[in-house]
Amino acid sequence: MKLLPLTAVLLMAGCLTGCMVGPDYRRPTVQTPAQFKQAKGWTQAVPQDQADKGEWWGVYRDPVLSGLLSQVKISNQNVAQYEALYRQARALSAASRANLYPTVTGTASSTRSGTAGSAAATHNAEVSASWELDIWGKLRRTLEENQASAQASAAELANITLSAQSELAQDYFQLRVMDQQIALYQQSVEAYQRYLQIIDNKYRAGSESRATLAQAQTQLESARASALDLQWQRAQLEHAIAVLMGKAPAQFSLPAAPLTAAMPRIPVALPAQLLQRRPDIAYAERNVAAANAAIGVAQAAYYPDLTLSASGGFQSSVLHNLISMPNRVWSLGPELSGTLLDFGATKAGVEQAQAAYDASVASYRQSVLDAFQEVEDYLVELSTLAEETAAQQRAAESAQESARVTYNQYQAGMIDYLDVATTQNTSLSQQQNLLSLRSTQWVASVQLIVALGGGWHGEGVQP
Repeated sequence: MKLLPLTAVLLMAGCLTGCMVGPDYRRPTVQTPAQFKQAKGWTQAVPQDQADKGEWWGVYRDPVLSGLLSQVKISNQNVAQYEALYRQARALSAASRANLYPTVTGTASSTRSGTAGSAAATHNAEVSASWELDIWGKLRRTLEENQASAQASAAELANITLSAQSELAQDYFQLRVMDQQIALYQQSVEAYQRYLQIIDNKYRAGSESRATLAQAQTQLESARASALDLQWQRAQLEHAIAVLMGKAPAQFSLPAAPLTAAMPRIPVALPAQLLQRRPDIAYAERNVAAANAAIGVAQAAYYPDLTLSASGGFQSSVLHNLISMPNRVWSLGPELSGTLLDFGATKAGVEQAQAAYDASVASYRQSVLDAFQEVEDYLVELSTLAEETAAQQRAAESAQESARVTYNQYQAGMIDYLDVATTQNTSLSQQQNLLSLRSTQWVASVQLIVALGGGWHGEGVQP
């Protein structure tokens, strides 16, 4: 008969455990266009294009780039930091799940106390259990919140990793094109040295003026200075690549080499598919889910908490006879606790949670808009760069032909060297402009791939 009150409490708790305060989560709606505005002329992605085919940078077919990028996940310290934060979030989620179940603890003690002339010993062994019944769903909403936060952390880790990989790939392509620019200046320096030698010989023979010799020297030294200016820029790109790989700049070097990568044809996914392909969007959406669950946690503060506790053990003044029926002690009973008066603190907490949810929804929708803008920007940039590069290629070829003809005319004595220097400088400038455009084109291709999600599909992030 003594157990009837506890049995009634357990039955009541079992009936009420199905209650859940707070709103159930629904993903916020966002308006997505049917297709990208600047997608004209681009290949639309088909289902097999979306299948996981390995690392996204494989489309460039550059083994050196692949080797560098594979180190980012392993050694990049920013990635390591967010990987640790992700493990921390997962542990917090596991702790929230454990709170749904009883907690059992054991204690053992032996004390001796007394007054003047007398002393007594007390020995105690006890096992106790407590269980907070999740009547209103506070613990389950907390678990939802922490699970969503862990999923957001996974998406954030993916986003940080993708960002580091993107930065390294962009630095790599800029460095490789800079190698070509340096090589072009070196070729020009060698040619200008030959021209200077010819003019110097003519000057010594009295058939050329001092002004022409000075012009040739100026042309040579200007090309040398430009080549040296590119050297420190290349070194800084090399340093950046080292740090992205988790290495000190002194521990890494990337020798000059031709750019062997192939410019890929990038299929463009539909705007709606972008919501599942970008980790930054997944991060924002999971934060919305966590904020939604936090509303339920805040609302549960309006209701009392019910905790069942029980303990049993033995207590005696004699240690060798501690575990015996006459020395047993026990306690059993429920505890109901709740706030009676808080002058609006609970209401303010609920309002704060609702405001945080509204803010996270706005952040999520803004992330989607920003993603659409990035894709549109890089689509139009790459499309325009293709035409611009083709036009610059023709301009560079024409300038080279003009420089060749002008130099032949100078050799024949038809024109002054000033005309030769002008056309040669124009030719060098046009070729450098072409390489700069190609560098921008490589960088934009990486940016578009990353804007489309970089091959990420959100495994382990979506609920």
